Amino acid sequence: MTTGRSGRTVRDLRRGNRSAVLQQLYFGGPMSRQELGPATGLSSGSVSNVVGELVADGLLEEAGIVDSDGGRPRTLLRVAPGSAHMIGIDVGETRVRVELFDLTLTELARTELPLQPRGCYDVGPIVDHVRTGIATVLERAGVGTDRLLGVGIGVPGIVDRDAPGGTVVHGQTIGWDAVPLEALLRATGAVPPEVPYIIDNGARTLGQAEMWFGAGRGARDAVVVLFGSGVGASLITDGSPDGATTGGAPLEWGHLTVQVRGRRCRCGALGCLEAYTGAESLLARWAERGGGGDSVAGDEEDALAALLAAAGDGDPIALDVLDETAEYLGAGLSDVINLFQPERILIGGWAGLMLGPHILPAVREHATRYSLRHPAARVTIDMGSLGPDAVTVGAATLPLAAFFTTGGRRTPPEPTTEAPGWQTSLQTRGGSAARRG
Repeated sequence: MTTGRSGRTVRDLRRGNRSAVLQQLYFGGPMSRQELGPATGLSSGSVSNVVGELVADGLLEEAGIVDSDGGRPRTLLRVAPGSAHMIGIDVGETRVRVELFDLTLTELARTELPLQPRGCYDVGPIVDHVRTGIATVLERAGVGTDRLLGVGIGVPGIVDRDAPGGTVVHGQTIGWDAVPLEALLRATGAVPPEVPYIIDNGARTLGQAEMWFGAGRGARDAVVVLFGSGVGASLITDGSPDGATTGGAPLEWGHLTVQVRGRRCRCGALGCLEAYTGAESLLARWAERGGGGDSVAGDEEDALAALLAAAGDGDPIALDVLDETAEYLGAGLSDVINLFQPERILIGGWAGLMLGPHILPAVREHATRYSLRHPAARVTIDMGSLGPDAVTVGAATLPLAAFFTTGGRRTPPEPTTEAPGWQTSLQTRGGSAARRG
């Protein structure tokens, strides 16, 4: 194999050229061969060769014809949606959500499997839910695994992809001690051995989705908060997740100490931010003060809806709990603002989506009050824009990113969540995948 001075082989160059064309069409929208040259920096001959290969592989298709200024009409090209599929899975703390997407991240099928009772987080039932969910969405969409790029999974906890035998999850707050999740999933036979499982922390998959397709687009740096039963966050710098190479970790922001000798957190420590802001803690504090009645003992989402309804009716206990939660959340965000000085903070997760419309103005006020003036003046605090699907969309981008890395080849590379280097420039120009408009 011929190797150039840079150490790159001809195969590397071809893969890079294929990747550049695929990414440009994916995020930049339909484009002609003539437009692809300047957009990718490739010569017209290279564009012609690469487009020919990708069309032959079924990855590109014609998307109409546009008139040219006095010349021949030009054929537009786009990524072929049905040429590949990805599965995104959100292993949440109340349910397991599984979604099947085509290559342009259009949803083809979904299923949700609840976790009951609250606080029951045995790994066996969750592995069974994942296996069942994969089979269900494939059957509902009427597709097989021959075009499946991979299964991306967002989970609570710290993810170690370098562990012998596959990815291991350390989830102290849910009782997972070095759980060999990849090996357990592989043993189910839900997908063939050549289809990769790519596992990452749920806050990071949420962050990747919002930065690629949601409210984070165009930002150079952001913090994306996952607000559910507990709280977590991911730090985004220079348009890509911080520490995004294999083995990188999210911010364990929920376990900052905000009250010395404070409330006991699920992790076992005292005074963690999660012990004051997570939905589980919020509901516990409501019950301790005599609010909620029987509703607190039910489904967590239903119980939180009941608390919000009580606050809407002017219940003083519910209002006091929400006010306290907003202040602690704002104080926790002030630590992030002072430490990392992000351009944006985005709040997502099922509890965040429910609570945001009620407490976001107060959260902004408290975050500003507890922060240094200069970093507080440059940050915006808003809701994420992708809704409850954000973690599954982000999980699906894990095999998608790997697909781009190989230039559209089927051989999976080493797992990565790293946002491609073109992301920031495309965001600046306003490009987006078809699903995100």
